[in-house]
Amino acid sequence: MREWTREERYQVLESPEQIRELHEHISRSPWRQTYHVQPVTGLSSDPNGFAYHKGVWHLFYQWCPWGAVHGLKYWYHVTSPDLVTWKNEGIGLAPDTYYDNRGTHSGSAISDGEDLYFFYTGNHRDEDWTRTPYTCAAKLSADGRPEKLEKPLFGPRDDYSEHQRDPKIVWNDEKKRYYIFIGAQTLDKKGTSQIYSSETLLKGWTFEGQLHVVGYEDFGGMWECPYIVNISGKDLLIFSPQYTKLPGRSESTNHNVYFIGTMDYDTLTFTPDGPYRHLDYGFDFYAAQGAANVGDPDKGILISWIGLPDNHYSSAEEDWEGSMTLPRELHIRDGQLYQVPVAGVRDLRLEELPAEGRLPLAGEMEIGCDGNDLTLRLFTDADGKGGFLFFYDAARNVCTVSKKGLVNRFNEAVGEELEMPLRTPLKKLNIFIDHSSVEIFVNDGEETFTSHVYPTDQEHGYVIEGKADVRLWNYSASVKDDFVV
Repeated sequence: MREWTREERYQVLESPEQIRELHEHISRSPWRQTYHVQPVTGLSSDPNGFAYHKGVWHLFYQWCPWGAVHGLKYWYHVTSPDLVTWKNEGIGLAPDTYYDNRGTHSGSAISDGEDLYFFYTGNHRDEDWTRTPYTCAAKLSADGRPEKLEKPLFGPRDDYSEHQRDPKIVWNDEKKRYYIFIGAQTLDKKGTSQIYSSETLLKGWTFEGQLHVVGYEDFGGMWECPYIVNISGKDLLIFSPQYTKLPGRSESTNHNVYFIGTMDYDTLTFTPDGPYRHLDYGFDFYAAQGAANVGDPDKGILISWIGLPDNHYSSAEEDWEGSMTLPRELHIRDGQLYQVPVAGVRDLRLEELPAEGRLPLAGEMEIGCDGNDLTLRLFTDADGKGGFLFFYDAARNVCTVSKKGLVNRFNEAVGEELEMPLRTPLKKLNIFIDHSSVEIFVNDGEETFTSHVYPTDQEHGYVIEGKADVRLWNYSASVKDDFVV
């Protein structure tokens, strides 16, 4: 693994020519994806600024151009007419002001009439490398790129630690006010969210107080990427608690959880209907962000980073890593959250493949089950050995997933085996494979499991033990891997 100096990680990108050769190099990788958003070069992490505006879906991601390293962060811009086909648009926000001199960090967006507004964390550091986070704003200009306000909306509060970031902008129709939820950490190292409000988007912001989640006053050491949305009359609260280990999550200290419940904006209190649940049970899922302006009160749209902070992956040897998940529709039925790929994804299906033990490089696997024990090995060698193990224990109603059998192993110390408890017996699996990622949807979205994989040329088989009906499809490409900066 390459060691990067601070100067290398935080160098400013002055010309596309500085990274053109890098793009040409990584474009030849067998792990480059064909229907997932991925970095044009270097590293992608948190999704940002996700919104529907005037017939176009806008999505940005945290981007460090130089390699598989967290350093000077930009917002890289992609667009889509349908959440399936994506086009590279180039840099959206660059760290080019005093307030964001060391990074345009995560944030959100909202469409308001003719305009699309962005809210992000400006990461400022002084000569001693002391961090000051500012909450900044921008507006989409006529040339299709965000134009920053001259000054931040507000700075950090000194009654919290320096960890104050990831503004999520929401409109509350009952209060006729905008609210910004900011991921934060108290001075005694507890995770929380600050809440600000205003009647207008670009001025008048006042600090309302701290979010209170009943029963979770001491939960994690920092809450990144807060997101709240009302779906079918219930409030859904999502965030990423850091600096804590949770039961059943091995050695990981970075998670993505959700609550279904009720948000009271008068008391800033969220009352959960039950305990937290994991948004995704996989090895590599973090910083999920919901889209603004979905336009359907019974649906949310979510996308996440396939990756975790502090982790690194096999593609790092090729100087790139990370991608986005498939966009997911969120529904709440009978008090339960369901996540399914957006409907247009299945339009990518090409010919149906014979179920003869070989996986597509980019495609879908659908398995009908009978609720009994099932063993599935993906990415086995020609002899059916090794691979990515999925085992369903019907007596416990729990799935166990292990990546120990893969040739290219990564992040072993964080954990290579995880469990996924199910709500109902296993009846159906939809598995989306795209060169270096696997997304598993169980029982039409009751639970999900996301992971990176880096198969060798010999690891494209599969083996099933147990009763199962298998269907396979190749997928057409829907993401243009063009060099646009």
